[in-house]
Amino acid sequence: MRVSSQFAEATSGVVYIHASPAALCPHIEWALTSTLKAPSKLRWTSQPAAAGSLRATTDWYGPVGTGGRIAKALRDWPILCFEITEDPSEGVDGQRYSFVPGLGLWHGATSANGDVMVGEMRLRAIVAEARDRGRSSAQDIAAEIDSALGTAWDDELEPYRLGGEGAEVTWLRRDVG
Repeated sequence: MRVSSQFAEATSGVVYIHASPAALCPHIEWALTSTLKAPSKLRWTSQPAAAGSLRATTDWYGPVGTGGRIAKALRDWPILCFEITEDPSEGVDGQRYSFVPGLGLWHGATSANGDVMVGEMRLRAIVAEARDRGRSSAQDIAAEIDSALGTAWDDELEPYRLGGEGAEVTWLRRDVG
């Protein structure tokens, strides 16, 4: 009898290096090669939103959880701006990781269409925390939900996503639909 797993073993995603100093680019490629266990040669283009910075995008394929491992490898350079997506697969939610200097690393689960998902228990905790602090106003709760959705990271990364002449355009915006 064959045992079947209800969860996918492999998935894919995309690494978006939105802004990097040129001197760091080979180190990023080495980190990706080490994490993905496959050669990584990125095509770097200028990043108009940050003078002197470069940008690159690459698809990846690997075991479920690889997106988190890539984010862990890249967050060691606090001057990078990057995003990593991991596509949803059978039995496993998608993931998105965003890193911005000054804000650090944000992580959220994503649905099949790319929406960030905030679970029931997290929403209940947001409301309970607001009540416990005596701050149950709509503005306080909205601020906590914005934090759970990664709004500050989206706002900071939006200028980098717009691309420039000859650059790929990255659409990872939350206000779709």
